[in-house]
Amino acid sequence: MMLSTGANSHPTSIAVGDFNGDRIADIALANNGTKHVDMMIGKGKGKFAIQTSYEIGFDSPPLVMASGDFNNDKRSEIVIANGGSNHVDIFVAYNNGSFENQTRYSAGSFPQSVVVGDLNNDTRLDIVVANYYSNDVNVLLGNGNGSFENQTRYSAGSGPWSVVVGDLNNDTRLDIVVANWGSNDVSILLGNGNGSFENQTRYSAGSYPKSVVVGDLNNDTRLDIVVANWGSNDVSVFLGNGNGSFENQTRYSAGSGSWSVVVGDLNNDTRLDIIVANYYSNDVSVLLGNGNGSFENQTRYSAGSFPTSVVVDDFNNDTRLDIVVANWLSND
Repeated sequence: MMLSTGANSHPTSIAVGDFNGDRIADIALANNGTKHVDMMIGKGKGKFAIQTSYEIGFDSPPLVMASGDFNNDKRSEIVIANGGSNHVDIFVAYNNGSFENQTRYSAGSFPQSVVVGDLNNDTRLDIVVANYYSNDVNVLLGNGNGSFENQTRYSAGSGPWSVVVGDLNNDTRLDIVVANWGSNDVSILLGNGNGSFENQTRYSAGSYPKSVVVGDLNNDTRLDIVVANWGSNDVSVFLGNGNGSFENQTRYSAGSGSWSVVVGDLNNDTRLDIIVANYYSNDVSVLLGNGNGSFENQTRYSAGSFPTSVVVDDFNNDTRLDIVVANWLSND
């Protein structure tokens, strides 16, 4: 199924959430070309209504977005990173096709990725941003009402391109993982549970790591890391030791220009699988997991032109995960 985002929209990022509070998954897309956010409201059974193309008021095209309930109103809000203007925008209270409020917060230089999570265990969502040119991440702690504290910055590798959070050492505190495009590695910043983080530890990845995700790949209750490497057309798997350290990478082939990666159990065997959007080969790679941290050879499925973002969710409530891909050149 193809859903058009309009001519010259060039979608770059997807966020999934319940934006209207009906308990059905919706999709938001950041369109780099038109500076719009498309809201695709879920109707169940895999169907969507393109409710609005919401024009957002910034002078720099949006790059990436994430969603979360920032004000505890049982609806998802969105945060958008704007690389050219060195800030993030928070949009809250989605009603009748638009967001009521937009608030802007400073980030580092050329923010390239954004993720949300409760970093200080206060039941309020916080934000982490990876900043490409300033080689760092910034943390914005949430107040629980849709507002955030000013940023705190932490050093990463060279050219941070993607960031995720997860409890890497089983201490109930979220940690930060960063894929560094320029230094071909990943940075691990262990969390202290109060919103602050230890200095980074780095692990070598493939060539030009573009996207990072965490999940328990070998069913040992320890989080592992998967990185999509744009330059080497593969993914790196780092198995976690449960104490915040990781084994050296194992690499698996993907398509050409591996751009975005997620994990999910696609075949309901309780084993996580890997899904990669491949920018140059215009397809998606699926690597089925064996449950021990190893993966089968990829199977590839055609996508649109220049896929840049991939997410998985059960959009039709059949207990099976589905895949959604944003395609930059074909505007869908």
